[in-house]
Amino acid sequence: MAVWTLGLNHRTAPIDLRERFAFASDQLASSLQGLRRSMASHKEVAILSTCNRTEIYCAGDQLQWHQTLHWLADVGQSPVETLQSHIYRLEGGASARHAFRVACGLDSMVLGESQILGQFKNAVRLAADSGALGTTLNQLFQRSFAVAKEVRTVTDIGAHSISMAAASVRLASQIFENIQNTQVLFVGAGEMIELCVAHFAAQSPQSITIANRSADKADMLAAMHGGRSIALADLPSRLQDFDVVISCTASTLPLIGLGAVQRALRARKNRPMFMVDLAVPRDIEPEVKKLSGAYLYTIDDLTQVIQSGQAHRQEAVAEAELIIDQGVQKFMTWLEQRSAVPLIQQLNLQADAWRQTELSRARKRMEQGQSIDSVMEALSMGLMKKMLNGPLREINQPDSAQREKALVAVKQFFLHD
Repeated sequence: MAVWTLGLNHRTAPIDLRERFAFASDQLASSLQGLRRSMASHKEVAILSTCNRTEIYCAGDQLQWHQTLHWLADVGQSPVETLQSHIYRLEGGASARHAFRVACGLDSMVLGESQILGQFKNAVRLAADSGALGTTLNQLFQRSFAVAKEVRTVTDIGAHSISMAAASVRLASQIFENIQNTQVLFVGAGEMIELCVAHFAAQSPQSITIANRSADKADMLAAMHGGRSIALADLPSRLQDFDVVISCTASTLPLIGLGAVQRALRARKNRPMFMVDLAVPRDIEPEVKKLSGAYLYTIDDLTQVIQSGQAHRQEAVAEAELIIDQGVQKFMTWLEQRSAVPLIQQLNLQADAWRQTELSRARKRMEQGQSIDSVMEALSMGLMKKMLNGPLREINQPDSAQREKALVAVKQFFLHD
């Protein structure tokens, strides 16, 4: 059984390319089935799609790089040549190691962050519900989650972690002298926005406002932090009221356009707007960054701030890598053992066929009135002859080299203690 991974992330591809290959959660089920149909033989697939990465995990009778790559290029409406220069391709042990490192947060922009584990589990759950997950990938992912749990338990990988939410607050503090004098707007109400709201709320801004497609979720999140909610449709007319705008939704198209920001800046009379777009695909049109008075940061722009706490965790990383090494070794041993399963099944079928044949003969002898002892003797003799026929034939063949190999094998299989 072959296992392989194809993907692109924040290290290999810029955000304008990554957003072409972002999968909305409601698209994943159909995408998984489309990916499976593109492959020639038995296959298992899962897709992990987050702000920082899109990865395809596959298992099948044989490697199918060509089909996987071309399917992804078609989905992202990009030339294969363009995609090839930004992807990584891993197989076997390298694929397993990558999955383990992703689950542990070692491959994240925020080293040691825990959010990726939940996203990974959701991707695996969806693949299982779609019927795209089989024994091999399920084993890989469950071992990944177990390793991630062990790493979290025995190392300090999550210590000194600077999240994207915390980085957003730091950047805002560079634009505004006092966050307490700002009015903050959050667009979306998912897990990332929840973290951002919590971090900004700790700075006691003048006001907190939530805009979200689901009014109930917006109301609930706003109530938790003493804020208020507005309708998503009111964004263009209300944008001028906010000093800080943090956006992260699952929209496939920008929610905040260049024109809306231009109008808001004119109404604000040159007062600056700090904007953070944490979405992939992006929620805020990238041209906004060129406007005077608009300070727009994307998820990739936060890297430098986030990296400031990395040095403190390098010792924990070394410990985590040792745990991952052990996990990879155990998985590859399991995978190699799985390759013998078809042969084991054939042996069981052959042995059962012999058993059925001898049982049938024994019943006929009993019907003929033969004694139990003679029937049992004949049954055991018949089984013994069938079992030894192949080995005896091999050790009596004329080729001396093959005969020696057969002698060693027969001794190992039949004459051990």
